[in-house]
Amino acid sequence: AAPARGHPTAPESPCCAWQLHQDHLELRCGSTLMRLDFVWLRDHCRSASCYNAKTKQRSLDTASVDLAIRPRAVRADGTTLFLTWPDGHVTRYGLEWLVKNSYEGQKQQVMHPRILWNAEIYQQAQVPSVDCRRFLETDEGLKEFLQNFLLYGIAFVENVTPTKEDTEILAERISIIRETIYGRMWYFTSDFSRGDTAYTKLALDRHTDTTYFQEPCGIQVFHCLKHEGTGGRTLLVDGFHAAQQVLLHAPEHFELLTRVPLKHEYVESVGGCHNHMIGVGPVLNVYPWNNELYLIRYNNYDRAVINTVPHDVVRRWYHAHRALTAELRRPDNELWVKLKPGKVLFVDNWRVLHGREAFTGYRQLCGCYLTRDDVLNTARLLGLQA
Repeated sequence: AAPARGHPTAPESPCCAWQLHQDHLELRCGSTLMRLDFVWLRDHCRSASCYNAKTKQRSLDTASVDLAIRPRAVRADGTTLFLTWPDGHVTRYGLEWLVKNSYEGQKQQVMHPRILWNAEIYQQAQVPSVDCRRFLETDEGLKEFLQNFLLYGIAFVENVTPTKEDTEILAERISIIRETIYGRMWYFTSDFSRGDTAYTKLALDRHTDTTYFQEPCGIQVFHCLKHEGTGGRTLLVDGFHAAQQVLLHAPEHFELLTRVPLKHEYVESVGGCHNHMIGVGPVLNVYPWNNELYLIRYNNYDRAVINTVPHDVVRRWYHAHRALTAELRRPDNELWVKLKPGKVLFVDNWRVLHGREAFTGYRQLCGCYLTRDDVLNTARLLGLQA
């Protein structure tokens, strides 16, 4: 039998037509052609018996839906699709909702709007720092800060009292602090009190932190409380900008870096600190439906033995890794910042790599890690897309 066809009955409606197939509904609204599985259409019903609009939670038991279900009747008007199921239940969908929430609609959208940058792009944007008082006491200041952070992956707060306690108050304005093996709030000097290169005066190449966690920390906070000496500038590189250049010029390298899992490892036995952490994941992590990059895991210091890659892939992986490293090390991608007491830096550790130049003298930083979910939650509650 030929597929059933239909079209909106309202003459003022947007261009919309539907066609029934054996297991799905084909629906065209404007320029979007959607293929909606019947089980999906039944599962996402927003009627009072299937969905609790107050709690925004599904009430329908998905396991009770017949996997061979097919609507008994379908119709559409200018704004709404109606499906009547074999048991007489009626499901209504707004056409705009379907366009937004269908696979085809989501594929055209980004989860996290952002501005990719190199040093010149960021400097020309003249992204303002937010004053500490405005950040702490007004929603407008907090929203401006978070918008900058979401777009660029870094943001600054100025005029902060240079103490660990005041830095902690600042961090808690946007998130729950993530306690790790390094504690809740940490002091950071060159006393080699931990078994990590960071606790020295040596230069640190660009990297992301906690690649050896199964879920790397989302946001890192830095506040230089004191520096009596020279050097020590902080290096920042937009990893997503570098990865985008690899995608443009060598898509096969980009694809390989999203597919090959690696281990990162942290082994520590210094004083009373004994830890052995292992995190597993590819260098680049993308949403599979739109290929949008959401996490880069890059740390040459902590990358463990590569024993998860067969011999016929490992050489190609090294070529891909070299291509990404070359982009990350391009001088025009390097943003150098001198941290000073009172200026707090927030870094998206899933996107922006950081490093530092060697330094002399006594240098003390404090900081913490923030839970990414809570930062994004704060942004969404202020009306931002995050």
